[in-house]
Amino acid sequence: MTTENSIALKEWAAVCLALAEGRQSLLLRKGGIAEGSGGFRMEHPEFWLFPTQFHQSPDQLSPEGSELLSRVQQQAPAAGRLRIDAFATIRSVAFIDDEKRLSEFDGRHVMSTDVVRERFHYRRPGLFVAAVEVHRRSDPVEIPDEPRYAGCHSWVDLSSPISTAELSPVVPVRALAESIALVESFRR
Repeated sequence: MTTENSIALKEWAAVCLALAEGRQSLLLRKGGIAEGSGGFRMEHPEFWLFPTQFHQSPDQLSPEGSELLSRVQQQAPAAGRLRIDAFATIRSVAFIDDEKRLSEFDGRHVMSTDVVRERFHYRRPGLFVAAVEVHRRSDPVEIPDEPRYAGCHSWVDLSSPISTAELSPVVPVRALAESIALVESFRR
């Protein structure tokens, strides 16, 4: 793990909270409109989770995810500010091109089944899945929201790097190992 990092991955705030609390250790990604015909790429092995409020609603989440969304909305920072507190390291990644296998992720993430299928079918069939080890800061960092962070792109380079010192792991070792094994099963 680097000592500081300025790379962040934009993801729904409810998913970021689920990752930060160790409720899930998988990322299911397709990418944003601004990523062009090539779509999403897992460009960085380590990154901060950048919680977004766009394109998420209770009906797009599992019941657990809806509860997290409610908490996210109640605890949101002041307008024009962003709160960063979770750092992820990719432990395994695979591209899933068999829709029938999506059910293997049920119960391992907070998105609704319909949303996972929509992401799978967006543009061309397929979906990236990554097992991530997440660490959390005890003192979240608040940064100004900048216009350059807006838009439908997955990766952002923060204005200033954030220290990765004093992070605590949030995913139990066994749960992380299970997520890694699941992702690896798609690489065979």
